[in-house]
Amino acid sequence: MVSESNLERLLTDGQFVVCGEMSPPQGADKAAILKKCDYFRNVVDAVNLTDNQTAIVRMSSVMSSVFALEGGVEPIMQITCRDRNRLAQQSDILGAYAAGVRNVLCLTGDYMTFGNHPDAKGVFDLDSVQLIHTVADMNEGRFLCGEEMKTPPRMFIGGAANPFAEPFDLRIMRLGKKIHAGMRFVQTQPVFDFPRFDRWIKAVRDEGYDREAYILAGVMPVKSVKALDYMRESVPGMSIDDEYIDRMKSADDPKEEGVRICVETIKRLKETPGVSGVHIMPVMWESITPRIVEESGLLPRPAGGQPE
Repeated sequence: MVSESNLERLLTDGQFVVCGEMSPPQGADKAAILKKCDYFRNVVDAVNLTDNQTAIVRMSSVMSSVFALEGGVEPIMQITCRDRNRLAQQSDILGAYAAGVRNVLCLTGDYMTFGNHPDAKGVFDLDSVQLIHTVADMNEGRFLCGEEMKTPPRMFIGGAANPFAEPFDLRIMRLGKKIHAGMRFVQTQPVFDFPRFDRWIKAVRDEGYDREAYILAGVMPVKSVKALDYMRESVPGMSIDDEYIDRMKSADDPKEEGVRICVETIKRLKETPGVSGVHIMPVMWESITPRIVEESGLLPRPAGGQPE
């Protein structure tokens, strides 16, 4: 198996990439992963496997990523700082790479009070910038402690960015820190506020960060106005333009309106300088992904989009 990820190859070649996302099951049956792979195979270029998202216990992102490979989909393995110390993080990176995983997304992790074990102890031995730096060191053949390893991985390193959170200048600075630590691609929070996103991507371009890391803008199909209201009221750092609230409220078929909004957003992002692709987050609605990608004019995907 080649060491370079297909996602990395497509971005290096200048292709506009499409990523998806799936939640691992809250159980011990890999069949759920394999079923969801049917929605993404030959439709997207890579798929995020989340790591106990919203602090709810699910199948590990490491093994879920391995099962995604089995299902013919290239995984982006999420790994958080919440649940592991630096020993476990480095161990999981080595194991995942040995199993064929080539992409990793380094995250802080949702706080424990969001989930089903609110009394759990958070680890946070490293923060997300330090974790990115750790994986970059491992790619160079060194553990975080400085010791050399015999067979280094070669992970394509990603991280997250929130274009909508304040203070704005600090968000740009943090993006720069992640890039300087070794981040090669960025996935953003879903875009429901273009004026604020346009302001952010302009600042990114002004700093030259879009030439140092590939920016993948988040998009999210929603089924109801309740979903938008929840994100606006309960998800820190989210910004929802009133236009989308009004459209979902007045729609005869909110699900269809949600798809239309998502497709419109993707088409606009594709024309936005500095954006190298989109990251579709169909939370508990993975089956809608093929339709969204097709209606956005992004099929067929470039050849060679599946793992060997």
